[in-house]
Amino acid sequence: MNNNDMMEKEEIFSKVLRAGRRTYFFDVRATKADDYYLTITESKKFTNDDGSFHYKKHKIYIYKEDFSEFKSILAEMTDYIIREKGDEVISERHQKDFKKDYDQDGYNNVNTNNENAHKPAESFTDIDFDDI
Repeated sequence: MNNNDMMEKEEIFSKVLRAGRRTYFFDVRATKADDYYLTITESKKFTNDDGSFHYKKHKIYIYKEDFSEFKSILAEMTDYIIREKGDEVISERHQKDFKKDYDQDGYNNVNTNNENAHKPAESFTDIDFDDI
């Protein structure tokens, strides 16, 4: 078998899901007996201090005999999460524009009880009518 034949077997069917710095690859592959199975790969990009980057990958293999139970449990788990917490992302770290500000004493500048408790006075000089 030449390299082109091997590549065709490797790329039977694929889909990609890009999610922030994570990318998920869903790939249908063939066993030696020419039966199909699914691989799901999570690839996560990390940036080094010098500006270079690297990827960490995690892969799972799901075979046909496990599809029914896998689908059932995946649906049950995702339904549970949505039912319990809704589909809105509530983790601050996952918000694209999230920047947590701390003052020099280590207090978070956003306070739910008194929103302006630890904000410096100059932060109030730029007021827009939408803020009122």
